[in-house]
Amino acid sequence: MSTEPVIASASVVRQFYALTKPRVIQLIVFCALIGMLLAVPGLPSWGELRLALLACLGIWLVAGAAAAFNCIVEKGIDARMKRTAWRATARGELADWQTLLFSAVLCSAGCVLLYRWVNPLTMWLTLATFIGYAVVYTVILKPLTPQNIVIGGASGAMPPVLGWAAMAGDVGPEALILFLIIFLWTPPHFWALALYRVEDYRKSGLPMLPVTHGNQFTRLMILLYTLILFAACLMPYIYGMSSWLYLIAALLLNTGFCLYGFYLWRDYSDELARKTFRYSLLHLSLLFAALMVDHYLF
Repeated sequence: MSTEPVIASASVVRQFYALTKPRVIQLIVFCALIGMLLAVPGLPSWGELRLALLACLGIWLVAGAAAAFNCIVEKGIDARMKRTAWRATARGELADWQTLLFSAVLCSAGCVLLYRWVNPLTMWLTLATFIGYAVVYTVILKPLTPQNIVIGGASGAMPPVLGWAAMAGDVGPEALILFLIIFLWTPPHFWALALYRVEDYRKSGLPMLPVTHGNQFTRLMILLYTLILFAACLMPYIYGMSSWLYLIAALLLNTGFCLYGFYLWRDYSDELARKTFRYSLLHLSLLFAALMVDHYLF
């Protein structure tokens, strides 16, 4: 029996899986999980853990659907960018109808799961996030304005709100604070990437900030956003969501981010922009991990 069909099937599965942007989805689900855990006072029961697991799966499915839909819309742009030219949609290895069907199945399955086994509010919020990212951001904002990542960042900031709604059945002030943190974190995170990938974005024709306003202006914006983010990251402590443990972590992590922003503004290099981008990922992960640890210890 030939192994070629099996190998080909495995290759197609990997291509579809890659369209869901797994590394991005991991961060989305992690932030949603933090929102879930913070919404439950004390240690969660087995029933609450089961609910959280189902909610994570539903959010993963819809987020993966949005990522796949994004690959269809941007396949021409992806083909012109070194960072994304490897995607199956950009290379023409997957037809549009295949990717669209894949996205529709994931989105439908996620919405049904969330509506039936979590709660309708979480389903509607997750669906709105899908529309916000896949349609409002990808189709309308991204090719239209250099502020695309700022406005469109609202969709990316929704995961902890979705997680909170899944467990609490509402959207409390705590969830909105978490939303604000990610909303303000997104521009310096993404602009650091755009700085050292500026030629890719110039070729793509997208009006990203470094292309439309230049390197120096973008660096200034990164610095200013890290300072504003610093203040926002203190809100969980000020509001009473957390104790001194989170406060110390927030002070250290945000001081580091501000220093990266300052050095990037003062003396630019592509390598420093890469380090700033990588640090931003570490910053958000550790910040939310500190919130979770603080929640259970204090």
